[in-house]
Amino acid sequence: MAKFYEYQGKDIFKKSGIPVPEGEVVKSPGEAKKAAEKLGRPVVVKAQVWAGGRGKSGAVKFADTPDEAEKATGEILGMEVKGLEVKQVLIEEKLDIAQEFYAGVIINSAQDVRGPVLMFSPEGGVDIESVPEDKIAMMNVDVIKGLMPYDTLNMVSSMGVKGKVLRQIADVVFKLFNAFQINDCRTLEINPLILTEDSRVIAADCRMAVDDQALFRHPEMGIKIGREFLKEPTDFDLTGWSFEETDFRGTSYVAQMAPPEEVRKGGYVGYHGIGGGAAMLGMDAMNKVGLKVADYADTSGNPTASKVYRVVKLIMSQPGIEAYFLAGFMMANQEQWHHAHGIVKALREELPKRPGFPVVILLCGNKEKESQEIVKEGLAGIDARIEIYDREHVYDAKFIGGRVKALVDEYRKERSAS
Repeated sequence: MAKFYEYQGKDIFKKSGIPVPEGEVVKSPGEAKKAAEKLGRPVVVKAQVWAGGRGKSGAVKFADTPDEAEKATGEILGMEVKGLEVKQVLIEEKLDIAQEFYAGVIINSAQDVRGPVLMFSPEGGVDIESVPEDKIAMMNVDVIKGLMPYDTLNMVSSMGVKGKVLRQIADVVFKLFNAFQINDCRTLEINPLILTEDSRVIAADCRMAVDDQALFRHPEMGIKIGREFLKEPTDFDLTGWSFEETDFRGTSYVAQMAPPEEVRKGGYVGYHGIGGGAAMLGMDAMNKVGLKVADYADTSGNPTASKVYRVVKLIMSQPGIEAYFLAGFMMANQEQWHHAHGIVKALREELPKRPGFPVVILLCGNKEKESQEIVKEGLAGIDARIEIYDREHVYDAKFIGGRVKALVDEYRKERSAS
């Protein structure tokens, strides 16, 4: 699912008529001070990362003055929250809280639901999973009938909300569901939804994720990669995504796992898996022999030779990798000669640039005999350390991992001697 920062979700809330605190996104302590001065009141400084638990990580701080906001921003920027670096913060007005609620919509894929589920609770500000069941109102929304204003009035009222704020809160919950539908969300939550001391109802936070398959309908969102991605995509990642963006013939998932400066230090392998579970097996084999993967790649689902070729070329473009490893730890029912043709063409173009470079290929499954012939004949005579394996070693990750390590060690010795 494509994820959004809090401030991006709140922009969508504003367009949907859901009240949000006044605030501004900044990228430096100086900008934070100016933003706090503009607001002219106590503020909260909130890290903008695709991760929960910001408060527990110290990535949310309160500031009574612009100078305090500047200091807090300096402390938060550069922090890591669940492995994600904080590069920007949201400076928002501090709210006088009378009560906290929770409102959210998720997609329930269970067979008896298969649709959106609307939730409301009078106990917000904590993970919804920790709220007692009797404190959560839930409604499976009929996607044909839709949601009516009286539905949210009944839902909010059932949780004990009364008086003047009932309609305000019910209206926010109704608009939340509309925003969920319009933006093709998988998740859209307000936690907490705040009732202030002066009886305003304000969405104090936002958690939003959009269905990857619907992103083509929302170019205005500016999502660079149409799948779940927890970090800012690199040029490598964007190139990998371009293989899949308009060509749906099989999978060609490619992502950078280590920054180039780390790869250049040594010990990294250009990694190419076939099938998710099989790819995990190969990564584990690399870890056990003291090697690391510079990238994660998966070509499965019967991709064309051209997609496989592009993936191998991208893997080989990484400066500093010490081997290319095709981890086909599965008896694939796809026709493997497409892999064979793509791999041969890419390696014949790349290997002459790297004499003695290690290559380990494990390829088996449908059309295995023909595919093995293509690979062996196509790579014959090239100045490289090439080993090719078939179904005899399909589950022998320990052996294959050991062969990759042995060839890498030979390659290192040869280069250090020269």
